[in-house]
Amino acid sequence: MNKELTYSLEVLGVTRRNVITLLDELSYDQLIEIPKGFNNSILWNAVHNLTVQQLLCYRLSGLECRVDDRFIDPFKKGTSGSEKISEELITEFKQVYLETIDLLKKDYELGVFQSFQEYTTSYNITLRSVDEVINFNNTHEGLHYGYMMALRKLV
Repeated sequence: MNKELTYSLEVLGVTRRNVITLLDELSYDQLIEIPKGFNNSILWNAVHNLTVQQLLCYRLSGLECRVDDRFIDPFKKGTSGSEKISEELITEFKQVYLETIDLLKKDYELGVFQSFQEYTTSYNITLRSVDEVINFNNTHEGLHYGYMMALRKLV
C-alpha cells in the first residue's frame, strides 16, 4: 500500500473515531431522532458511511461486503432513515465501524480488489478503481460527519 492510501486510511480512522465520540455523547433517542425538515438521523448518517464504503469498495469490485446486511440495506443511498436500530446493534456498529478500516487495509494488501465496476457518484465524481474509492470515501464520510454535527444541535 502506497503512502497516499496509508494516509487516507489514517484520515478515515480519525474521522470514524470522531463520529463514535459524537455518538457516545448523545442518548439513544437523540441518535435516532429525525428533526423536522430532515430526512434522517445522526445514527443513519453514521451507519450510512459504513454502508457506502462497503458498497463502493467491495460490491463494485465484485466482492461480498465485509459487514452484515443489517448494516447495508436500511442505510443505502435513498433510504429514509426511519428504520429503528436497537441499542445492541449500535454497540456492534461502533466496533465494526472501526474494524472495517483494518479489514480494508488487509484486503487491499492481499490483492483481493482485482476488478472494479466504474461508478459515478451523486457528488459527480467518477470512480475507476478501489484506490480512487478509498480517497473519495473520506470526502463522503466527512460530509456526513458534518451533517451529524449540525443535527446534534437540533436534537
